[in-house]
Formats: sequence, structure tokens, C-alpha cells
Amino acid sequence: MTDRPLSTGRDRTAGAGRPPARRGVLAAGAATAAAAALLPGRAVAAEPGPAAAGRAGGPAGAAAAGLRPYASYWFPDSLPSGSPQPGVVWRSLKSWTPREDPDLPYNTATVPLAARFTPVPPNGTARAGQARVSALAAFAPTSLNPSQGAAKADVYAPTHWAYLDELVFWGGSSGEGLILAPNAPVVDAAHRNGVPVLGTVFLPPAAYGGQLRWTRDLVQRDGAGGFPVADKLIEVARAYGFDGWFVNAETGGGDARLAADMRDFLRHLRERGEGLRITWYDSMIDTGAISWQDELNDSNAGFFRESGTMFLNFNWSAQALASSGRLAEDLGRDRYELWAGIDTEARGWDTPVDWDAVVPAEGPHVVSYGFYRPEWTWTGLPADERTPGAFHLRDDRFWTGPSLDPSEPGSGTGPWRAPALTVADRSTVTSLPFATTFNTGHGLRWYERGRVLGDAQWNHLGLQDRLPGRRWVVRTAGARPRVGLDFADAWRGGSSLLVDGALPAPATVGLHSVRLPLTQATVVELAHRTDAGSAAVRVELAVALEQPEAPGEPYPFTLVPAGTLAPGAGWTTAVLRVGRKLAGAGSGTVHALGVRLTAIGGGTVRWRLGGLAVRDAAPAAPGAPAGPRVVAAERNPDGTAALRLVWGPPSSAVRHHELHQVLPGGGRRFLGGTCGTAFHVAALRRSAGEAATRIEVRAVDELFTASAPSATVYSW
Repeated sequence: MTDRPLSTGRDRTAGAGRPPARRGVLAAGAATAAAAALLPGRAVAAEPGPAAAGRAGGPAGAAAAGLRPYASYWFPDSLPSGSPQPGVVWRSLKSWTPREDPDLPYNTATVPLAARFTPVPPNGTARAGQARVSALAAFAPTSLNPSQGAAKADVYAPTHWAYLDELVFWGGSSGEGLILAPNAPVVDAAHRNGVPVLGTVFLPPAAYGGQLRWTRDLVQRDGAGGFPVADKLIEVARAYGFDGWFVNAETGGGDARLAADMRDFLRHLRERGEGLRITWYDSMIDTGAISWQDELNDSNAGFFRESGTMFLNFNWSAQALASSGRLAEDLGRDRYELWAGIDTEARGWDTPVDWDAVVPAEGPHVVSYGFYRPEWTWTGLPADERTPGAFHLRDDRFWTGPSLDPSEPGSGTGPWRAPALTVADRSTVTSLPFATTFNTGHGLRWYERGRVLGDAQWNHLGLQDRLPGRRWVVRTAGARPRVGLDFADAWRGGSSLLVDGALPAPATVGLHSVRLPLTQATVVELAHRTDAGSAAVRVELAVALEQPEAPGEPYPFTLVPAGTLAPGAGWTTAVLRVGRKLAGAGSGTVHALGVRLTAIGGGTVRWRLGGLAVRDAAPAAPGAPAGPRVVAAERNPDGTAALRLVWGPPSSAVRHHELHQVLPGGGRRFLGGTCGTAFHVAALRRSAGEAATRIEVRAVDELFTASAPSATVYSW
């Protein structure tokens, strides 16, 4: 790893033509490490009241940030000399306490880590129970990572959670802070899909500002021999709601005593933080030196013993990975707890990789994937082409391959061995009610029931739905239409599923793999439409009551008519009582859902699916949030107002909360949403010279049924 989290891929030259050498990777990061001093400043203003006190978490005089909350970052204990750059706040983790953290309500994830199951793979090459995938992704610079989304759609919005086993929220730098906690939206989205998220502890090389005292700060002991900074790491993870830490110690100059302290620190972190995940990066060895081994061996095995998993440096060989796997098993560990580092930051799917050394086409997998910076699918786009649609098309290719069909992931892939080719997908859709509006967590506008309620770009990954894990399995005897997530229109959120193209024969589009109970009361709802200019489309819901007999075999779908949609007629909701049709006198299990489309008279179709819901009982509105209030406010230079709001949770369980501004005349404008009970409004716009603006907060359940509003008022 290099000191590169200050950049989202400004320098993408490393590794041309070959896997990057360790020193080459460090050199490639030099430009972005130097850019720390060139970060654009953001306006800072002290918060009123207790929010300003203790914000620095370090010595008096540290700058306080404005009202926008950001992901939290710290140094272990002592701070750098001098002063931070504008917009950067230096904090000591050792002195951090939850009660003095004004941003804690905005950084707390609330979605629990969902359990997952593994359906029969859609192809014959993906294997369950073998190689897994870890990804180290930088969502923004360390000091500028918003806690509650932002008013832009240009953001890294991962959705291929089905193939991920672990996400590392990558960051940290010597100019900002070495310890980075993941923000709540990322954790909530990942947890909804069963993926744990780790924060980063990054001790950079001296060439990039690392100081050995910070390593010693991290592993310092208290009078009882414990590790106070490790205890703080545990406390942060518990308070913020994420799953553990990625520990990357690359500052040279240590000795065997420091290495022993680091191993003891890891053991303390693992044992005291019961249930937390700890991943160690292949850097320090048992002499205390920094020496990247590119394998698991006797020099670094002690660190692996005290961790949960280990990320191997990038210059591995087939022989090194094979011996690493054997040694892991000799130590009583799973060989798939080793991540073989694959640096995709510079070249993405053109990165040269000896795939057979990791996931051979024949025989068992050797170790697991460790992707470094897969957000290349976002950063690799030219700035003027970085639309949500363009990003998701590239991201689909990265995870599925150029075929964009995981049932045929090897078709035309070239040298890239996409995860869908080798790794079995997972799903969390196991209970009712279940619903999705194909919302990716960002968009060009905000829609509710097909109407635009927010005309500005937005992002908040906590609002992301559970999307189909297999994108996209299409079975047809004719030409394959284009299938993807589209941002030009939506039923709810910011996107919808669009099927577009010639349809000379019926086409079945697979959606979610599920394990849902089926009774006579089970109902499926489809919110869909056919765009103007399309042929009329006959729609049938595809329901599989059994799994395929073998990997690569199609689901045995039963079809339920859902109507014929004329072009340009607008959104319509089909309510299908599938339980009465399919459950008979008893009950069963639904294993997959899809749709079958037929173009009436042939021709080209543009059909959108805006919502899919499966339920038993009719939806009842959840309880309303309790007592929303504005706890801090300031005027922006453009005349808008920035606000911090908090409220109490409703009496019933909810999926998330949504905030709206009430407009003169009774209309509403979407302000944002969050899974927690605190939100930052960046720019409230005054309407028609009103003296006060009413802000409503609603609780939204798993079927996207909204509660009655609770309101507060902001006086201008």
C-alpha cells in the first residue's frame, strides 16, 4: 500500500505491462502523497455550543470544522508538529470519547450485518466455499469524506456486494490522520448485503511522512500492560457500528521488541474486541523491519496468527501462494483467509494477473482475491463522462466480465478473470417483507411514486436497495436486449431497471436469488412502465420454487401474468397474488424471481421496472419519528442555510428516514435520507420569502411505506 488515499486515482501510471513492483507502487504514490499540501481548503467555522468543544479531540487550538460532518480520522496519540492544512483537523484517538464526539450521531451505522446464503451458481466455473474477495476502496480523501452523502451523483457507489466478503474503507495519511473510520452510509449499504466493513490503521513509510513514534504510539502499553489505543479502536468500532480494522504498518526503523509489541497489540485487539475482524497487511516482519514478503512464511506468520486474515503484497508468485496456502493450513487456519493483493488502481481489468496462481481454472482455488482500489471503475472515467450510468456499466464489467452476464462470464473476457467467473454469489433476501426500487444510492434527481420530488443530484449509499446479485442473466432464443440500471427516470429513489433493445423472441431477465416463504397470502407487486416509442410489452413474473439441479443450469421458472403495457401510458402497479396461484393448499419456498418480456408484434422495447415487492400482509405505516429538532444552523454565502437535525427513533422498526421541505402551497422538496436519526442539510433553500421553513421527517419501512410526518421549523 502507498500513502495514496489523498487522491482518488490522480496518478494511474503504476504497473504498466506487468504486476507493479513494491517500490514501483510506492513511487506511483509519491505525487499523491505530495498533494496533501495542495488539498483545496473548505470553509471552516466554529460550531455553536458544545459541538465546538472537544471537536478536535486533541490539544486546545485545533481548528473546528463547519456544520458538515465527515468520516472521523485520528492519529494514534501524538500529533504532527506545525499546523494542519485548511479543513484538516488533527485529533488524538487516545483522547477520543463518544460523549465528546459531536459527529457521532451522523457517523453511526444502524443497519445490522445481514446473514447470507449461497444459491446454486449461475455458471459451471464459480465455486462456493473457496476463494473470497476483499476490496480496499477509497471513497474520498481522508479528511473530506462526508458522513451523510452530498449533493452530487459523481461518487463511487459499489453495488456488487454479492461477490464481496470484506470491504476496507481505505484511507489515512501523514498530513491528515492515520486512522480512518468508515462513514455510516457505506457501512449501512454493505451490511444490508451481508458484507462487513473495516476501518484503516495506516502507518506510512518515512518517505511519505511516516514517523516511527506513531507506530510506538499505537502499541503503547498502560500501567497494567494493556493497550489503550487498541481499546479505543474497539470502542470506535462498537460506537460507530462497523466491523473491525485493517492494520497496515509500513514505517521502517523498528526492532524485534516493536514487532513483539505489535503482535501483542493485535492479540489484544482480537481478544478484547471479540467478534471484530482484524486484517493484517504483509509489511512488518518479526525483526521489526518493513520487508514485504509477498507470501505467508516464518517471518510474518506470527502476525497472521494474531489476526483474522492477511493481505499479501502484490509481487507474489504461483509458488509463493501455493506455499502460503499450505502454511496457513499447517497453522490450523483456512487458506482462504489469505488475500492475494491485486492492484487495479492504475489499469482496472487490464491489470496483468497470473490468475491460475490464485484461482486456477482446474482444481481447487489456492487463496482469495485482494483487490486494491477497485474504484478505478469510477476514477478511471474522464471527468466529463463520469455519469452514474457510465460508472455502473464499467463496474458491471469489472465484476461480471464484458459479457455482462454471469451465466456466461467467460464470453469475450480476454485476460481478465472477473469474480463472477470464479466466486459464487451470495444473497441476503431471506425474509418478508422484501422490496427493492433498484435504487443505487445516488442519482440525478429524487423520485417518489414516479414524481420528481428533488431536482438536484444526490448521493447517500445508506439509501441503496438490495439489488440483483447476478447482473444480468438473460435467457432468450433471440437477440439479447440491453439490461441495466438507468438514471433518466425512476419510480422511487434515483434509478430504475431498464430493458432496452430488439426483442424478436421472449426474454427472461433474472432478478433476485431468494429464500422467501410462500403461502397462500403471498403477494408480489411490480411497479413498471413502457416508455414512449417502445413496442407494447407483455410482462410475466417469473417465480422459481426450486433451485437448479446443477451450477449453470437455469432456474425452473413458473410464469404469472402481470399485464400488457402500452407505450407511454405511465407507471402502473401490478398486484399479483402468487400464493393463491402457486402455493396450492400448502406452503413452499421461493428461490428466485425474474420477469419474462414479450414484445407484441416484435420490435424494440424500452421497459422499466421501478419497484418489486414481496409481502404477506397489507402494508401498515410505521410509527413516526420522535421530536425532530434543529441542533445547529448557519447561513451559507449564497443565502441558503446549513442545518444539523436530530430526532428520536420511532416505536417500530424502520428501514430509513426521509426529510422533506414543505413548500408554500403544500408541495414537498426532498432534502435527504439516512438510516440513522441525525442528518445534515447542506443547503436549505428559502421559498418565496417565507419567515420560517417547515421540515418533515418520515420513517420508511422495508416496503417503502412512509409514516406520518414529524416536523420542526427553521426560522429565517
